[in-house]
Amino acid sequence: MRPFYIYLAIGVWTVIGVIIAGFARRRLGKGIIEFYIGGRRTGGFVSAMTYAATTFSAFMMVGLVGLVYSGGVAAAGFEFVYILSTVVLLLIFGPRFWVAGQKYGYSTPPELLSGRYDSQKVGAVAAGLALVMLIPYASAQLMGIGFLVEGLTGGEIPYIAGVLIMAAFGGVAALTAGFKSVAWTDAFQGITMLVTCLVLLFFVFYHFYGGPIEFFTAIEAESSELLRINWSIHRFIGMTLPWAFFAISNPQVSQRMFVSENIRSIKIMIVGFSLFALVYTVMTTLFGFSIFNLVESGIIPAFASADEAMPSLLGHVPTVLGLVTFTGIFAAATSTLGSVILTLSSLGTEDILKSVKPEMSESRRVNIGRGIIVIILLICILFAQGRFDLIAVLSAMASGGLLVAVPSFFAAFWWRESTAEGSMWSILIAGALTGALYVSGWNPLGVWPPVWGLITSTVLLIVISKMTETPERAKKFIRTVDEEMEKNGFK
Repeated sequence: MRPFYIYLAIGVWTVIGVIIAGFARRRLGKGIIEFYIGGRRTGGFVSAMTYAATTFSAFMMVGLVGLVYSGGVAAAGFEFVYILSTVVLLLIFGPRFWVAGQKYGYSTPPELLSGRYDSQKVGAVAAGLALVMLIPYASAQLMGIGFLVEGLTGGEIPYIAGVLIMAAFGGVAALTAGFKSVAWTDAFQGITMLVTCLVLLFFVFYHFYGGPIEFFTAIEAESSELLRINWSIHRFIGMTLPWAFFAISNPQVSQRMFVSENIRSIKIMIVGFSLFALVYTVMTTLFGFSIFNLVESGIIPAFASADEAMPSLLGHVPTVLGLVTFTGIFAAATSTLGSVILTLSSLGTEDILKSVKPEMSESRRVNIGRGIIVIILLICILFAQGRFDLIAVLSAMASGGLLVAVPSFFAAFWWRESTAEGSMWSILIAGALTGALYVSGWNPLGVWPPVWGLITSTVLLIVISKMTETPERAKKFIRTVDEEMEKNGFK
């Protein structure tokens, strides 16, 4: 594909994004709550779209497609487990995060932990963990676009050019009007993602196979190995577990539980995300199946890395359709990148800086937050230059590190005896252990790092909490949240 077409598609998309961000800026109020969570006035549809677009990124249309191509139905299985668990967690935690945010004014998940455990240190530790672990995840979005533009143009647009273009667009969206511009562009990008994928999928069905029935017949007859489970149980659990708790462990999505304007918006968000997730995951799975079959049939030449699967497919479709699909993937990656860097900025100001300098004004913290966004983008660009393979695995590793904070969130709402010391040390020690296991590549007893991290975190939280004093605020927090839940019709 000619580079001119790619630049044209990005240019048109940039103009649309800048216009949306400009409208959002006009409605931007003052203060931290406005900049980071839109003043808690986000409607149901936008809430659903920003949650879905933030969740489904380059990981899906580049990473998951490649993972299904190389791993078959097992790769799709781990993503479907994610969808089911996310819906359950949203039903359980969504209302609780929302009422806690309304009652106490929380704007970040670590801030909720600080309030519940009556310790700024707990929030600072959780925020620090996210800052470390989410850099690879944010970088994966840049890498996805870098691989895509390089593959589509046969290297005429270099990998690093795609990375820099993506970083610039994501940065502009977050800097212009904070959450409002990110959420509004998310709504548009979510629709773009869904529509472009549907169009491409039906083209694949009818152009290469003659129709959906013929497609499934071909997969069953010619590529039946895709339908067999070829992952070990340790690999499946190691990949799946971090995603099963993604809705709680990853602050860029759990922060979305603070933004809805009312109860109805929360319900619409959960239903809307569920439908979006099911359709989008089925489509990406089918793309992986089709690319494997087309390579086996000799229609698409073989390639070295699984992350080249989607670029290879787009090189064999009409230019207009390839550009439209590229735009959808670009939209998905941009949405996630903007959301992640904005959330990390909020963690830096509200959970780390504020704990050190509580007297600092909100306007000052917002300005510093914008500076943090720029710094994080620069770090992500440097990280992306490593050109690591298998974006899906890299993303799962990042979520695996964040998994160690999950027991503290469960205990925050349901275990009155859990303490600040138990939460803080469980996150610190288990986080360090998980990171060390990932870096070393060591899986003791064949068990992957996130499993060891979750076990260690849970045990430490229980043992240390039993040895330390329970904060009086804990009992009041749980009682207050339960009462607010009942008042708002959640019980």
